[in-house]
Amino acid sequence: MSSRSAAAPLVATVLDLPAGSPGGSVELFLDLYTGDRPLIPARAFMLGPSNPRRLLPAGLDLLPVSGKCLEGSAFGRYVAALRRALAIAIDPAQIGVLHLQHLAFGAAPALMRALPLHPRIALVHGTDLIFAEAHRDQLQVLRETARAADAIVVPTGAMADHLLKLAPQIDRRKVTRIPWGIPDHLLTDPLARPTRRSSSHLRLLYAGRLTAEKGVESLVKSVAPVPGVELSIAAPRAQFHALTPLLQRVGVRARYLGWLRRPQLWRAFTEHDVLVMPSTTLEAMGLVALEAQACGLPVLYQPVPGLNEALAASGVATDFTHAAALSRDLDRLRTAPGLLLALRQAGYANAARYPLSATARSLTELGRQLA
Repeated sequence: MSSRSAAAPLVATVLDLPAGSPGGSVELFLDLYTGDRPLIPARAFMLGPSNPRRLLPAGLDLLPVSGKCLEGSAFGRYVAALRRALAIAIDPAQIGVLHLQHLAFGAAPALMRALPLHPRIALVHGTDLIFAEAHRDQLQVLRETARAADAIVVPTGAMADHLLKLAPQIDRRKVTRIPWGIPDHLLTDPLARPTRRSSSHLRLLYAGRLTAEKGVESLVKSVAPVPGVELSIAAPRAQFHALTPLLQRVGVRARYLGWLRRPQLWRAFTEHDVLVMPSTTLEAMGLVALEAQACGLPVLYQPVPGLNEALAASGVATDFTHAAALSRDLDRLRTAPGLLLALRQAGYANAARYPLSATARSLTELGRQLA
């Protein structure tokens, strides 16, 4: 495909999750490709039947395809259905480059088959690697997508290392590191933190999905015997209900905030003292932690790959699986004079390294090089 002018090439991209799904990958996708003035001009798609009462971001279209699965002949039928829907929805002549969201799952193979002649940038997310490890068919999809991509973008070096373990035949020259970013306005117009009346309690916030790899079970068990802490949880309602028996069994009275929309979550950041991130496996980058830091909320985290790279000394690393270690670190955060203030300052400086506009510029420039 011939080179285009300085104008950014129009992107075609698909996230094969239902519109409204929770998760950092979804928020990053919407931040980059949708809105009245998207950072990356795109034909962007997610899954779901059209519903006139559903409010969708400007620039997001839905594919009426169901039956998402991970393995076997049903997966092949699902990919074929996605391909047909994309072939109907997209005029290939308008598209300059494909952005393949995830190396695994169905969207990448479907988009490549619908538009087989366009250059391809694959963006690697944490769930790609987690599901490729657990499902043989998804590992095959990951390897095939990596082989077919013209460029592979990872947000951290840890993600690149993990990818190369799963697909050692990848041409390493195709792999490039472009960190994910957070909305620029969080950095240019930071939210004010309300004045807090003095309290001896440390207000902890967990924000995110409550799936096994997020480590919330360890958090709950380890925080139960710790005095002087209050735990709030912002998560999908059904997942919080599933956690309730454990909370009751260990005697933790967590305050449920709901599954918050982004502006609500940012306000919640300003109303707590520490964000806790007890993830048990790699994180692509931990965007929720960076957003928290931009809002003045220090981060206490399990130093898993990806997260320890994005946060390093700007947060406090601990071991959520070791109750004594967690108790010691929480007590230090609660009692050490000036520590929370110092962490707020260090956290903001760290978050300022990752504006979303820089992510968009780097991805756009990479697309120009390929288109």
